[in-house]
Amino acid sequence: MHYVCLHRDTGVPEKIVLEQLLTYGDSLAGDERSLSNQKDPNTCLFYVAPRTGTISPWSSKATSIAHVCGLEKTVKRVERGMVISVTIDKPVNTGSIPFADLLHDRMTQTIGVGPPDLSVMFAEHAPAPAQAVPMHTEGADPRHVLEEANRTLGLALDRSEIDYLVDAYSLQGPLARNPFDVELFMFAQVNSEHCRHKQFNATWTIDGVKKPYSLFDMIRNTHKKNSKYVISAYSDNAAVLQGENAGFWAPNHSTGEWTQIKEVVHYLAKVETHNHPTAVSPYPGAATGSGGEIRDEGAVGRGSRPKAGLAGFSVSDLLIPGHEQPWELDIGRPAHIASSLDIMLEAPIGSAAFNNEFGRPCTTGYFRTLSTKVPIGGGKSEIRGYHKPIMIAGGVVRPQTRKSSSLELTLLCLEDQRCSSVSVVVRRQASLPVKVRWILTSLVYNEEMRRFRGELKRLSMHVLQWASIIQSSSFMMSALVVCLTHCLNWCMMLG
Repeated sequence: MHYVCLHRDTGVPEKIVLEQLLTYGDSLAGDERSLSNQKDPNTCLFYVAPRTGTISPWSSKATSIAHVCGLEKTVKRVERGMVISVTIDKPVNTGSIPFADLLHDRMTQTIGVGPPDLSVMFAEHAPAPAQAVPMHTEGADPRHVLEEANRTLGLALDRSEIDYLVDAYSLQGPLARNPFDVELFMFAQVNSEHCRHKQFNATWTIDGVKKPYSLFDMIRNTHKKNSKYVISAYSDNAAVLQGENAGFWAPNHSTGEWTQIKEVVHYLAKVETHNHPTAVSPYPGAATGSGGEIRDEGAVGRGSRPKAGLAGFSVSDLLIPGHEQPWELDIGRPAHIASSLDIMLEAPIGSAAFNNEFGRPCTTGYFRTLSTKVPIGGGKSEIRGYHKPIMIAGGVVRPQTRKSSSLELTLLCLEDQRCSSVSVVVRRQASLPVKVRWILTSLVYNEEMRRFRGELKRLSMHVLQWASIIQSSSFMMSALVVCLTHCLNWCMMLG
């Protein structure tokens, strides 16, 4: 089921293009109307749609494709949902949805017995104003107010963080005012385990003995003990290992030909986990894990070129229906976490799909299951295993090491008999410090050129597009910013 939000009514050619874009996969024997006309009281229709207030990843891609296909002025947004026909052995209560968790992903979707409200699905709201949290209202307990905000806003602040905020915003503190909700949100994110690694960097005292290493120190200790062949570690988003002399094919922009370049080719390696999102929503959780890993690798140094990826999964026993094994333990699971079987059916495909869509093969990985009962003394035992699943994404990349010795770029050119061309040349000389030389040639204009100020403005916007594409070094970005400034100045001079 597709839902399309339009800027205006579609003409016949546009409607044909849109129908072609939205026709894919296997065709069904019936549609929603034929399903809804069924009189079987034991058959129910359930409508699954993207979660209210979100834009699905599918929507972002589909809308972009529609715009590329000439529908930019017609199609505002495209969304996709599902209509599920369920036949059960006895009628259900009107409005109830049995086994809803099996029919939709609670993290990213909503489910209902009727079609979604399109005015809500495609609603656009102005940003809500910031709200002050009334810590200092007469008769109010500042700590109680913050604890209530912590619950209602879902900030997950611990006691020490609430103590810090109470002191910071107290009338005797450095801020001495009521906090805003956006400030509390920002504080909660910045001080989360994901950002600050409070537990990972915490000191440990076990049986009264303070241990010399944090969890992160234990990991870093390997590099500290043996750093041979390691060029960079724990100083960027991925590690760089010593490579060997090798050759690779690269384009020569001055001749338009591909040539073999000889240089030392280092290895860049990276792994990261995306455990909780994969546990809650396996397919998108694992896909985002691989996406974050690819992003981090590409951001190392002057930029890097991805080569191959991996995806690994550790879960508790699968308990495949009809194929349970004697050593497997069924210890249940929290309602908000997917089963181990669902994770292994969906998460590997999510990781591989992101790799494929990015253009990098996911060539290897691993898969482990473990749930075991371990005696802990005193006749007691405990369950150990991967009850909280582990999703690992990793990759091998070639980091960029070459420096270009020169660069020439013509940014804009006006072709008209009343105006000669305007060229901007940027050069970098290896023998000198980084320096940008501007050569503005043949800038001739008269009063007729006022008509071209719109062209200049549009061309200046192309500079921003160049800036987002060409990011080889900081001097290049600086040059483009300066060039944009010149373009805008010319627009102002031209009226």
